[in-house]
Amino acid sequence: MNFLDIIEAKRTKKELNQEQIQFFIDSYVNNKIPDYQSAAFLMAINLNDLNLEETYYLTKSMLYSGNTVDLSTVKGIKIDKHSTGGVGDKVSVIIGPICAAFGLKVAKMSGKGLGHTGGTIDKLNSIGVNTDLSLNQCRQLLNKNGIFITAQTEDIVPADKKIYDLRNATSTVDSIPLIASSIASKKIAMGTDYVFIDVKVGDGGYCETIEKATKLSKILVYLLKKFNRKCIVHITNMNQPLGRAIGNMIEMKTSIEFLQGNYESDDIKELIYEFVSDILVSTKICKNKQVALKEVDNVIKSGKALDKFYEWIKSQGADVKKISKNNFFKPKYKFEVKATKSGFIKYKSTREVGMVSFLLGAGRVVKSAPIDFQAGIYLNKIINEKVKVGETIATLYSSNKISKELIKRFSNNVEYSSKKFKQTPNIVKIIK
Repeated sequence: MNFLDIIEAKRTKKELNQEQIQFFIDSYVNNKIPDYQSAAFLMAINLNDLNLEETYYLTKSMLYSGNTVDLSTVKGIKIDKHSTGGVGDKVSVIIGPICAAFGLKVAKMSGKGLGHTGGTIDKLNSIGVNTDLSLNQCRQLLNKNGIFITAQTEDIVPADKKIYDLRNATSTVDSIPLIASSIASKKIAMGTDYVFIDVKVGDGGYCETIEKATKLSKILVYLLKKFNRKCIVHITNMNQPLGRAIGNMIEMKTSIEFLQGNYESDDIKELIYEFVSDILVSTKICKNKQVALKEVDNVIKSGKALDKFYEWIKSQGADVKKISKNNFFKPKYKFEVKATKSGFIKYKSTREVGMVSFLLGAGRVVKSAPIDFQAGIYLNKIINEKVKVGETIATLYSSNKISKELIKRFSNNVEYSSKKFKQTPNIVKIIK
């Protein structure tokens, strides 16, 4: 089979068969075709799309390019929760122990942050959680604690890692079929019974429009059902940062506070309660939404979720005595951004808020780059909260001196109004 013919077929909008897609994955993973040819193929996909059947073939080929996790020896209902990534999105860290406190088995493989969006792995690493787990360790932790979060290993869906890196270097990141096959192959590889997905919509996520988010969500549900996984997708708002904390250690700090019953903002409380209650009803832990919402409240107020969080991070190497004091967030430098006008505020661009956090040191240009775990932002004021001139809008943190240019960049992204701004609902749509 000639790979040039496959590139030409997709370039001229022809449908590819399973053998052609399998040939691409096998050849690329085994270094039999060069990056420049693979890049040409990915660009052809980006421009001309894949239909559902082609996307299924790609997902299947990627899935079996390496090992999969066998959780058949683990008793109980096994679930996975995934987010497409956003600014201030610490939901997975909070939801995991809450679900595990109900007896669900939470098995999750996460990634590092890249660009303006944060990564769950970086957040956990910032407080000493070891996320480099073997498949055997994953099974042991799931049996013992009912939860683990691990970084992607070299042997699980290796095709995805190679393709993801190439997509990032060739401006083909926003292709819906490539996003869908990347997410679905990794979720299926984890061997869970249920997959719950949060697709972020807005300028702070990868899907800028509801149409794009809906298309991605429907493809994900289709793919996961093809592999006999039960799936629910929540499309959620990323037109404003989620919560108040943005960064790594600072998000872990507010996550612990949430599990202590101190919610940083109404939007994150609503999102987590809605997510978990839908999970509890779907897995038949609770008979209806009303009962589930009460049970979520009880498991937090009783301290069971917090106890499960500490049990979990201790089993993955964190110093719980140190973490439980919640004084690990101690950045060397901080700057309080003051309001220049009075009125209601919002942030013009969520992506820009994320980029300021990134430039403070909380993010990385490439996956292997070091980051400043202490860097980040605390939004003292969020959308439609009122401020007066001179009042603190946000606090910027870093281990390095904070430049005037960065302060100005953040300030220029704040919009004031005498009236409240129109606000997107936290949960835009649910697709099953």
